[in-house]
Amino acid sequence: MVIWINGAFGAGKTRVARRIVALRPGASLFDPEQIGFMLRRLLPMKGVADFQDLPLWRALTVRLVQEAAAASARPVIVPMTLADPAYFEEVIGGLRASGTDIRHFTLTAAPETLRRRLRRRLDWPSSRRWALARAEPYAAALADPAFAEHVDTDGRTVAEIAEGILTRAEA
Repeated sequence: MVIWINGAFGAGKTRVARRIVALRPGASLFDPEQIGFMLRRLLPMKGVADFQDLPLWRALTVRLVQEAAAASARPVIVPMTLADPAYFEEVIGGLRASGTDIRHFTLTAAPETLRRRLRRRLDWPSSRRWALARAEPYAAALADPAFAEHVDTDGRTVAEIAEGILTRAEA
């Protein structure tokens, strides 16, 4: 099973994913951002601000998540924002079409919560600007029912969120 944790920057994807891995011995964390970092090192990225805009990133993400799921008897946890509906369909839809058992959850939070979390978390000014500029537009896009199942994170602990996702994913 693959549990994909979606959400705007600052929604808590990575913290929740790590907590799920801690709650399920043998579960693994798969970070598609690492694919983007690799592509950025290996390919010219002129005019491409976001590696998700690369068709190769999307194709590799689908293929490598499939491989990770096939190689594991335990859940594979994937924390990654997918806010573009076409990219979402290409990646999540592609995984579903391939027969991968995928459970998708989108973490939500109020805009002020996202801003507060990002200001506290990000050390690099360029990373902070990137995330802050995209947090609210991504949150608005991800509110669409196409990105369900939505999980509100405001006023809840990471443990509560992770346990709730596990309960729903394993039902």
